[in-house]
Amino acid sequence: MATPKQPFFNFNILILFLFLEALQVHSVCRNFCNNVPIKYPFGIDDGCGAPQFQHMLNCSTDLFFITPSGNYKVQSIDYNKKSMVIFDPAMSTCSILQPHHDFVMTDIQSVTIPPSPDTIFVLMNCSIDSPVLNHYKSLCFNFSGHSCDELYGSCTSFKLFHLLSNSTPPCCFTSYNTVKFMSMNILDCSHYTSVYNVDSLKGVGPLDWLYGIKLSYSVPDTGCERCAKSGGTCGYDVETEGMVCICSASNNATIQCGPGIDTHDPKSRRVPIPLYAPQLVLAPPGGSSAGIMNIWC
Repeated sequence: MATPKQPFFNFNILILFLFLEALQVHSVCRNFCNNVPIKYPFGIDDGCGAPQFQHMLNCSTDLFFITPSGNYKVQSIDYNKKSMVIFDPAMSTCSILQPHHDFVMTDIQSVTIPPSPDTIFVLMNCSIDSPVLNHYKSLCFNFSGHSCDELYGSCTSFKLFHLLSNSTPPCCFTSYNTVKFMSMNILDCSHYTSVYNVDSLKGVGPLDWLYGIKLSYSVPDTGCERCAKSGGTCGYDVETEGMVCICSASNNATIQCGPGIDTHDPKSRRVPIPLYAPQLVLAPPGGSSAGIMNIWC
């Protein structure tokens, strides 16, 4: 009996592994980054979460929200209130003054997860020619009774503006839409900071303000609750962006996970072969039946 040639056998084994790997559509979604829980609609792995939020988060040493203007550290995510608090380590605060830069979001981010209404942007050390002090002065509003004098007088970092000009430079409390449509150069203000939960800051001095940006998001009801109750995780097909229920490292479903699959047991991560999969035959040259390996549906 002829002995199969080793190169041919190795080639067939390679074909087998490629066939099996092609069936593995999803990897298991990570549900934590450092100490921040990751739940739907967010995901840090391809195919996890909702497709409109894909590639917005990055998990390295910490969890970061990715925008065209930089990476912003995620301080917390409140899934009940559908909000996320991010912080820019390069942003000026009451205790540190840093070079100004713009806060820029993509068009999709501006629609799906914009800054919340109770987040304000404080434009500081503005020139007298600033648009927000002239033609667009209506964009500035009263922030819980706080003033520019209070800001420049209370904060160690912002006192510099007062000392350099020997006066109180103009400032502007405004919304995200102002910095969305006008850059800091157009606004003609040297620095900005952002504060959230402003409704609760009446009578609270700048030293105790909550510095950062709170984002609000909303997601349509896509049946993820049914998927979660079955032990799965809501995700999407990376090619079609259609919703799928991820049940294990190598198994998914359309709506919910089927019975008999333990989604929390690594041993259950098997490769399901569809009923329509063709028979794969590994045979030596010459058509001999010796050593044939069959994989049946």
